[in-house]
Amino acid sequence: MNPLLQLSCPLLLASQSPRRRALLDRIDVSFEVLVSPADETLETSAAPAEAVRILARRKARPVAAGRPSALVLAADTVVAHDGEILNKPEDSSHARTMLRRLRDTAHAVYTGLSLMHAGSDRTATAVEATDVVLAPLSDAEIQAYVASGSPMDKAGSYGIQDHTAPFFVERIEGDYYNVVGLPLRRLYRMLHSSFADLLETPSA
Repeated sequence: MNPLLQLSCPLLLASQSPRRRALLDRIDVSFEVLVSPADETLETSAAPAEAVRILARRKARPVAAGRPSALVLAADTVVAHDGEILNKPEDSSHARTMLRRLRDTAHAVYTGLSLMHAGSDRTATAVEATDVVLAPLSDAEIQAYVASGSPMDKAGSYGIQDHTAPFFVERIEGDYYNVVGLPLRRLYRMLHSSFADLLETPSA
């Protein structure tokens, strides 16, 4: 149990993302997974930051309504290039097209976070942004990465946590964990600023 982050109520992760589960496991926080039934269709007219904010709140709402005594965490992450949201690839060809677009350029990764406690009628929502630059990948490198199958369930067709990432991520500016899918520092700050009464005081 993390001595810096202990909750006096259940924490529910309203997400089926294995990466978000792994990050919460990494910081040794007790939680349950309860996948949200909410529609995850993006707001096509919304800017990327606003889109992830809307979706995070939408995902949290039905889970919080069903478990009012728990604190619900929901998140949504997108990759945006020149202001356009790049979703998960539809197939291998689509993944190759996205990676060719992103190579040797900067793009932004946005994650919307929503914490909701229905029992006290409180919600806190925030957005974290991280800039990422991919290396000037060759077509052969892109083909090999796509052939591994790794890009197929990831926004923007790549995962910074993949074992090949050191070869093709040139640099990042901002929170690495945000690019993985859950900005842990932002989450920690939100808990302390909006739900401090649900946190147990660390032992001296």
